Amino acid sequence: MVHVYNCHPFKSQQIVQVEQEPGLVCCGGGALFVVATGGCKVEVYNLEKEGCPLFCRFATMGTVKSIQHSKIGDYLVTIEEKNNATYLRAYTNWRYQAEEKGRVGVRLLGHLLGGASVWGGVQMEIIEIPMSERPIAVSCCPVTGDLLVGCEKTVVLFTLSRQNQQNLQNQSQQSVQNSLPNSQQSCNPSQGPTSVSHPNLSILDFERSVILHLPKMSLKQVALCGGYVAVNAELEVLVLKLEAASDPAAAEEPLETSKSAEPPQDQDDFLLIPRHQELLESKAKDCDILVTMEKTGLEDQAQYQFSYILFRRFSPEFFQGCRVEEMQIHSLQLYPLFTSNSLEDPTCVFCFFSLPTAGYLYSLKGGVELLSAYQYPEKVLQAVMSDHLLHVITKNALQCFTVRCSAVAARMEDPYIDTTMKACPPSTLEVCALRIQLFIGLRSVCVYNQRVILLSAADTETQQEPERRCLSRKWTISSPKETSTVGHGWNLYVVDTVHPFTLYQEMVEYSCRYVQTTPQSHSLRHLLSEAHLLLRACLLQTPEQKQSGQGDPAVSSKPGSNGAVDKNSATQANRQELEEALRQNSAQLGDCFSRASQKDCHLALPYYKMSGLTVAEVISRNRPPPEGPSSYGLGFLFYLKLHLLEETEQHLTQEEADEIIYIFSQSEPFLLVSVCASPCMINCSATRTLQILQRLEDTAGVSVPLTIIMAAMALRLGKQQDYTELMERHAEMQLVYGFIEEPRLLLHGGGGGGGGGGGGQHSQVHPTSLARQLANTQPGLLVAAMVALHENCKVQLEQADFVFKELGCENTLLVDFWEAMLMASSQDAVIQELLFRVASVYIDRLTNSINGSGAPKYKSLKGADDLITSCSHYGALYPWLTVLNPTHSTTSEHQEALHKLQSLLCGPSLSVGSIVPLLERLSGETLWGFSLHLLCATRRGQYESSIEQLLDRCPQAIIAYANHQLQDKYMTLWWQKLLPELCKRTRAAADNGILLGALKETLVVVAMETSPAEFLELIPDDGTASYFLPHLLTCSQRHLMA
Repeated sequence: MVHVYNCHPFKSQQIVQVEQEPGLVCCGGGALFVVATGGCKVEVYNLEKEGCPLFCRFATMGTVKSIQHSKIGDYLVTIEEKNNATYLRAYTNWRYQAEEKGRVGVRLLGHLLGGASVWGGVQMEIIEIPMSERPIAVSCCPVTGDLLVGCEKTVVLFTLSRQNQQNLQNQSQQSVQNSLPNSQQSCNPSQGPTSVSHPNLSILDFERSVILHLPKMSLKQVALCGGYVAVNAELEVLVLKLEAASDPAAAEEPLETSKSAEPPQDQDDFLLIPRHQELLESKAKDCDILVTMEKTGLEDQAQYQFSYILFRRFSPEFFQGCRVEEMQIHSLQLYPLFTSNSLEDPTCVFCFFSLPTAGYLYSLKGGVELLSAYQYPEKVLQAVMSDHLLHVITKNALQCFTVRCSAVAARMEDPYIDTTMKACPPSTLEVCALRIQLFIGLRSVCVYNQRVILLSAADTETQQEPERRCLSRKWTISSPKETSTVGHGWNLYVVDTVHPFTLYQEMVEYSCRYVQTTPQSHSLRHLLSEAHLLLRACLLQTPEQKQSGQGDPAVSSKPGSNGAVDKNSATQANRQELEEALRQNSAQLGDCFSRASQKDCHLALPYYKMSGLTVAEVISRNRPPPEGPSSYGLGFLFYLKLHLLEETEQHLTQEEADEIIYIFSQSEPFLLVSVCASPCMINCSATRTLQILQRLEDTAGVSVPLTIIMAAMALRLGKQQDYTELMERHAEMQLVYGFIEEPRLLLHGGGGGGGGGGGGQHSQVHPTSLARQLANTQPGLLVAAMVALHENCKVQLEQADFVFKELGCENTLLVDFWEAMLMASSQDAVIQELLFRVASVYIDRLTNSINGSGAPKYKSLKGADDLITSCSHYGALYPWLTVLNPTHSTTSEHQEALHKLQSLLCGPSLSVGSIVPLLERLSGETLWGFSLHLLCATRRGQYESSIEQLLDRCPQAIIAYANHQLQDKYMTLWWQKLLPELCKRTRAAADNGILLGALKETLVVVAMETSPAEFLELIPDDGTASYFLPHLLTCSQRHLMA
């Protein structure tokens, strides 16, 4: 579908004063090139000056049949005929013919001239490009300046090369081509000829690099842009992508394609009608067009490989109402779009081609996609694209259509488009047609910047009245301007189009009619979307485009001021004006989508965000009219929901917050809990909100989150009794589930919203007033809720730490939280971090208790016994620790910290090596301090030194230690370490009953675990063998029984 709007894309037109009837025209580099009908002369007119004065003229070597200008290299290429022969020629340095007496040099491709062209003089050069086949069409790449020549069955690519004059002077008579990166020559028509030496001036030449054979196509047109090659026959279009081959061997292998069977020779009497086909990207290689690549034979030539990008074939039903000679594709064009972020490589590349009654625009870069299908109201003779408009000519009219180039480029430039942050109309948005400008007998059209050049040559019988019978009644027609006073039947027009920003302003003014009559019509939304894309096109313009006359004419430099500074300030002011217009347009589109259907209502959110409007301003724009229904649009409600879910520092006023609560109570009451929990709503009226929530409870029933938010409102009102009654309605675990469902009842900030558990950056969260109340009255509930939020990825560990610190509970509830996390968490990294934290806290508490600077008394939620029974990371205390632990010599807080730390060291999870440096702060002079150091040494496998230390400090615990620790693979330490140590110590202190008892129990164990021979080896030879004989007897009897 094509929308039709009565907007004015043209602002003025002028007639170029041409002496002879033009036959061919083209434009580029600020110049208009005119070839007289049947003549051999090119006249150049300056398009950048008022009235388009004649700039220069020069003769060609034959009758020009086709002419093209290349922006890169600033050269002309022509197909000429002379004496029934066809020639391909390139004209360089044509600007030096301004005085019409400059020298002209003629040379063959690859044969650089000597003499004046090298040794200082500058002259126009004509490069003869020999072709083995008759050239039919040419195209110049707007990115690299390369030349593509189409013959009937082949396509030849010539790469543009440059030779520096200084290099040529240093060379001998050898003609070595040195290919350098392309750089654009100056395209200012005001440049004049010079006779001085130009050592840095480049001399252009071409190198034949690729030959493609297409035996099954009869080529009519070719196009080249940034490695993309497009060709078309009468009913077929094929686009290829040429790339440098990474593997030269692979480049030589022909690409396999499906080949349709050749029709038998005896079927010449049948008419074969092609079927319609559209093949994109990888499927395009399945077409029946075989392409083969021929090497140029140059060893130093870069190797290429190609891939199929697009193939489309039209069947005859696409040409209904057309004569046989009209049934062919025309206006093939590859169009690059450069933006400020890609000045060398185009951001997007588009392919356009047209039938007499329809045009098709494809996007090629980043995925092939059909953007628009243009349906013409009458037969089109030619079409040409620009950044924001498509210009087409019929026999008697110039018509304009919008294009979707800016929509594609905007998405390539900004990855945030099509998210909740930003939006842009889709690239497949239906196109619109603008006002038609009538002319008489149009023949051709070309475009340079914002100027459209038209050639008209009317027949005498058609000069009276333009043909209108094919025009739709919906199309608005402008009367043709008066033709030239000269009596000839041809004219060359230069039509100036308005700047896109001016067209945007007219579209906005045009949209006001729909706002007043049908504010929710699809046409209003489409018109505002068109205006939005025009603004995008302005903002995406490159500096070169702005300097070449495509900038906003409303912002211009002041005369007499500093030019550079004034231009910069003008550009900045221009961009600020465009950005402000974009915000206004986004607000209008937000208004449209705020009441849109379920399919499109979500777009209200990003457009309102782009508008920069506050919530209050958005609400005021969406209030229902007094006389209308008091309902709110789906898009507006979606915007409010997503805005309230975001964690922002912006707090609404009481009036705004109360209005939002009223809106949701009328539209979506089941969302009231989430709305009231939003940090933006902190200023809402608690009394009014509580009344609305009570009515919701009466109608919808009791729910845990609803009860909690009602309790929070009662707390704000100071109704402590009501708060307590509401919180006691549900069990603690149910309240925890309520906090999981709505975390913002406890936390406001980055992690308290909808599951901000992931990510590398930790945004701060803050406790709510309800969380502060729980910390004072129900700390267990607060800790359980925080653990549940962490385990459900609603809050991160660092964020939870910050919350408890802000509550002033870093030494109390925070440690309880860590201990509870050890019971609940299953993440190894989190567990190790928490084990180190709690161990550090326990050591700090023990250190402070020694120094007498302990924290105020606080009873932990979980004691040591509770943690041992409920948490696997806390192990049961080893039996020998009861001997070392004091009973009444320390406080209860000290005793609890000691038992928890010992339990951690007895558990399986704590990495002992991580806390050894911390334990150095604790002295081993006390038994409880010694027990901690002994635990660490034992956990690290230092049993022998532990036995010695224990015998030195507390020998009464040695048997309990040995019974528990010296088992399995460490059993041998009973007789290898413990028995010798006891023998040595009892020999020195024979009256020590503790050592004698330990020795006796050790001998019992040794007699049970060793053989008689082994036991005999253990008896010392100091004359005390009689003491060991009873145990040796026991060992022998056990051995005999076994």
